[in-house]
Amino acid sequence: MRAIKINDIDNVAVALESLPKGDTIEIGGQQVTLVQDVPLGHKFALCPIGEGQDVIKYGMPIGHLLKGVETGDLIDHSNLKTNLGEVLEYQYNPAPAASKGKSEATTQDEDSYENEDKTQTFMGYVRQDGQVGIRNEVWIIPTVGCVNGTAERLAKAMQHRVGKDSNIDAIHAYTHNYGCSQLGDDHQNTRRILRDMAMHPNAAGVLFVGLGCENNQVSELKKFIGDDRGGRILYMETQKVGDEIEEGVRLLEQLCDMASKDKRTPCPISRLRIGLKCGGSDGLSGITANPLLGRLSDYLAAKGASMVLTEVPEMFGAETLLFQRCVTEEVFDRAVAMVNDFKEYFIDNHQPIYENPSPGNKAGGISTLEEKSLGCIQKGGSSTVMDVLRYGDRINSPGLSLLYGPGNDLVASTALAAAGCQMVLFTTGRGTPFGTFVPTVKVSSNSALYRHKPNWIDFDAGVIASGTDPEDVLKEFVSLVMETANGKPAKNEISGYRDFAIFKTGVTL
Repeated sequence: MRAIKINDIDNVAVALESLPKGDTIEIGGQQVTLVQDVPLGHKFALCPIGEGQDVIKYGMPIGHLLKGVETGDLIDHSNLKTNLGEVLEYQYNPAPAASKGKSEATTQDEDSYENEDKTQTFMGYVRQDGQVGIRNEVWIIPTVGCVNGTAERLAKAMQHRVGKDSNIDAIHAYTHNYGCSQLGDDHQNTRRILRDMAMHPNAAGVLFVGLGCENNQVSELKKFIGDDRGGRILYMETQKVGDEIEEGVRLLEQLCDMASKDKRTPCPISRLRIGLKCGGSDGLSGITANPLLGRLSDYLAAKGASMVLTEVPEMFGAETLLFQRCVTEEVFDRAVAMVNDFKEYFIDNHQPIYENPSPGNKAGGISTLEEKSLGCIQKGGSSTVMDVLRYGDRINSPGLSLLYGPGNDLVASTALAAAGCQMVLFTTGRGTPFGTFVPTVKVSSNSALYRHKPNWIDFDAGVIASGTDPEDVLKEFVSLVMETANGKPAKNEISGYRDFAIFKTGVTL
């Protein structure tokens, strides 16, 4: 198969390989001769489409043509304009699956694995509060960017405690430029994310390093967090101690002594918390990698696990497909508020809400935000939307949740991890090496990327475009997810790419 028509009512097909001008491609019994070269992941017309008429992909409009095209013409961002407008009103029209609490697709996925043990387990770390971690790490977190250097020196001084004998997977300083000169929501967002990191089950211990004069005061942060997880969260203000390295090492030794006693134990698959993210998407992302995550999401939902989908601006144009899957009208109302609030964020900052996709997306075959969004939301599968989380909120429901957050790769991945996800599954068609403060598993939409960047990419979903049965690919992918939960390092961990970023919306003093 050299090209694919995704939905029966589509008037375009997508090239699964680079197709030269003059080639004749068979699509569903139709012979189409190409008028131009069509790069991998790009679209070509299956029939004449007039100026101003909609282009249909995934069974939905993805924009309208600025100039009419003939059968076999290439369609890209130069001739396709979004249909998106401003803030909209929506009505709750739940799909039958939403009212049942489980989608038909979820039931099918569960049936296809009927020979598996429904109590399938992974080896995790059960924490004092009942959460389950998949890593046993000690984190050093500055309360303010002024002490980043101190945190890095402390992490370097403690590396002798990392290793199999100590049972500590990593000791890492998560530096950042926040914590001072912030007001309002920015200040609260910083506190929320730092709190969420402190409570994350992948952290066996956390040392907060403060300065003393920042507006993110250690004393206030300590009250905001509350629980110290049985002595697993410690604090140090560098202005109040003589030698901050000596004192920091002393505190970290306490945390390492506790962490070294932690052991992996069998935990049911229902205790998994998985973040779903895409970045550097291409025209195959919505055909291979994102649907693979969607099938995984449905499979895990059937087993009681939790999945979280974010990137609200990349829901624009496809949001109604999520809204009709909300389990209750109250969840629907919160989902609508999440989408419209994000549109207001663009409007308040005098920016168009549809200033997307990126140059890399366009080069990969994605022409409008609707097209990007229809591919993006496939990561959430077809199961019921059980909850909607604000930025900085933590997971409180099994099944699929939506999370308020931007499309930016590191900010969104950080928000997923902060929500309590033990790992983030990240699909990409262009490639990226980054990772956030939990394992960030990269899934390529095309096999060429997987071959080109084996040091970045953990899994090749591009084989689906080559004809491999998607169910076989899903089984292999489930195995990788379980291996990662059991301790197999993701490529970002091997390379030492671990960062985080906090959503900033206001002024800096």
